[in-house]
Amino acid sequence: MNFLELVKSRQSDRKFDKTRTVEKEKLVRILEAARLAPSACNAQPWKFVVVTDPDKTAAIGKACASFFMNGFAKDAPVHVLVVEESANITSMLGARIKDKYFPLIDIGIAASHISLAAESVGLGSCILGWFDEKRLKSITGIPAGKRLLLDIAIGYPAGTKREKSRKDFDKVVCWNTYK
Repeated sequence: MNFLELVKSRQSDRKFDKTRTVEKEKLVRILEAARLAPSACNAQPWKFVVVTDPDKTAAIGKACASFFMNGFAKDAPVHVLVVEESANITSMLGARIKDKYFPLIDIGIAASHISLAAESVGLGSCILGWFDEKRLKSITGIPAGKRLLLDIAIGYPAGTKREKSRKDFDKVVCWNTYK
């Protein structure tokens, strides 16, 4: 599949096949794609905590579900927790000068690499930002002083692909001048 076809087929999967285990080789490939993601000044301000233990994935799923949000997370066989690590001095200096916090941008890029790499090996994913951070840190031993920014649920999707709903091209793209 070419890149645009991959992007078109990727969706936020909210239903996973509970009977299928995700192969470690596929997870390594996905995490290598994340590791190779670009970052401001090559800071690589991330650490990925991969959770595959069924008891822990169930506990993480529970910590993601509240207020009718993310109930499906309990069925995901894999959770990739994305932790913000310190950026290098060049990235931090640039962030201060340009008033842009580059580590958040960098982590967004890495998360995109994870979800696209998952799709490329036949897996589904959903990037979650709604969760009980303190509980997830407790389950996985992430230090209290670290920021846990994202949980990416991964597994074999159950169900069919949905029609992708996006704004028209001309509504989001302008040439040479903002319109």
